[in-house]
Amino acid sequence: MASSNPAVAEAAGQRDELSESLAELFSNVSVMVRGELQGTNNQLALLEKMNDRVAQEYSNYGDVAAGLRVFVEQLNEKNRGFEEYVSQIDAIDQQVTEFEAVVSMLDKHVALLEKKVKSAYHISPSTQ
Repeated sequence: MASSNPAVAEAAGQRDELSESLAELFSNVSVMVRGELQGTNNQLALLEKMNDRVAQEYSNYGDVAAGLRVFVEQLNEKNRGFEEYVSQIDAIDQQVTEFEAVVSMLDKHVALLEKKVKSAYHISPSTQ
């Protein structure tokens, strides 16, 4: 039995060494996993901050868009107010065009009458 004691002691020593190695391995793996999780947590925190910043930017864009919508509505309202004036200008333009046609006809008629008067009184066109 004395010979089995040193073998048992050696086996117990190897178990203690194996146990210590395994404990160190588990400790190192635990540290590694904690580091990976901390890195992931840091990335998620950064992503959350980025999302908050982008949400704030889009909120500002929404405010700008709302302001632009109000501005466009005001411009449309002013445009509707000018439609009456535009139609009046179109009517005046049409009247001016008709008046120019009448003036042109009268000018031709006056020229014709002038010819007839000169012809009737035998006035030469060069003695004017």
